[in-house]
Amino acid sequence: MRVVSLVPSLTEAIAHSAPGALVGATDWCTHPADLDVTRIGGTKNPKIDRIIALTPDLVIANEEENREPDLAALRAAGLEVLVTEVRDVPQAFRELARIVEACGVVRPRWLDEAERSWSALAPPGPRLTAVVPIWRRPWMVLGRDTFAGDVLSRLGVDHLYATHEDRYPRVPLEELRAAAPDVVVLPDEPYRFTPDDGPEAFPGLPCALVSGRHLTWYGPSLAEAPRALGEALRAALR
Repeated sequence: MRVVSLVPSLTEAIAHSAPGALVGATDWCTHPADLDVTRIGGTKNPKIDRIIALTPDLVIANEEENREPDLAALRAAGLEVLVTEVRDVPQAFRELARIVEACGVVRPRWLDEAERSWSALAPPGPRLTAVVPIWRRPWMVLGRDTFAGDVLSRLGVDHLYATHEDRYPRVPLEELRAAAPDVVVLPDEPYRFTPDDGPEAFPGLPCALVSGRHLTWYGPSLAEAPRALGEALRAALR
């Protein structure tokens, strides 16, 4: 089986589940750190000719991260393209199981461990409100129907733009401040918020700096995400 992955989190999942199957991945596929495969460009601008030249048996994509014209071009070249859709944690587990099966390997231990880590969550205490910026210049936040929003909800955090008509709305900074959330959640991707770049925009509000991999990736990182995100939230609210 020869597999090309166009999704960073799914690249990690395949690398852990089907060692040796991956022959190509995007420039943004950073895990595992020692992944040695042909790089085929970005998630939004993959090099179609390079992918075709790898003669993969399967290309793994995602309906949000990858563009339909690119996927159509791959199909037109005769390649099989598996497109995932992940909007919440249960759907992530279903799609990961589908990918593993498509790669022709047995269900990996890490997937069972990840499911257990989420099913074993204690009921959250008093719920918190949050805004979750994912970009600045302009400011953009989590909106409706997102995987990251569902992750936070299961940890007892309701983000304030969950019913916005857009999935990633642009919201003026003044409005975000005026919303007065209990906590501002600042991931390190896609925008790399840091202690010196992000919290200063929200004076007087607790800011939780979190790993984007734990908040937005669906793969082996799901096993440790509840603990890591919970610790970051508690540290911000002390």
